[in-house]
Amino acid sequence: MSILKILKEPDPILRKKSAPVASVDKHIKKLMNDMLETMYAAPGIGLAAAQVGILKRVIVIDLAKDGEKKSPLFFANPVITWKSEILEKKEEGCLSIPDYFAEIKRPNACHVSYLDQHGKEKKLKAEGLLATCIQHEIDHCDGILFIDYLSKLKRMFISKKLAKLKKQQ
Repeated sequence: MSILKILKEPDPILRKKSAPVASVDKHIKKLMNDMLETMYAAPGIGLAAAQVGILKRVIVIDLAKDGEKKSPLFFANPVITWKSEILEKKEEGCLSIPDYFAEIKRPNACHVSYLDQHGKEKKLKAEGLLATCIQHEIDHCDGILFIDYLSKLKRMFISKKLAKLKKQQ
């Protein structure tokens, strides 16, 4: 396994749609494992392949807190099949938008179908933080960032600061 470089906004790759994977082969399994190691090292609780420059519909999530047993989830071609009408605000952050957090309103529950790390078709009913994280990461697969849910003024403020930081690097 290896740690991959996480792209930062305003990298244009983050705004592109990801393609579905044909199957969960050895290359996708390696990508999933590398993404998981990258996410743990960052540290974070979710990561989409687009964030490491690979435009494939692959995400990894692990909500385990420090000291808890790791419980990673692997998703290839995730599709939300149902969303709750009940919206809930949760603070979100993103490894591609470091040091910025905002309250985002999303459905508090969702159902998702996907292929797991063994290529088996799965369905998952998620609520709370897991539902938020799944929706956030699937947004990455569609070229959407959490700041896109903010007002135009807040989004422009954050984007300008990130562009300025990128120029300084």
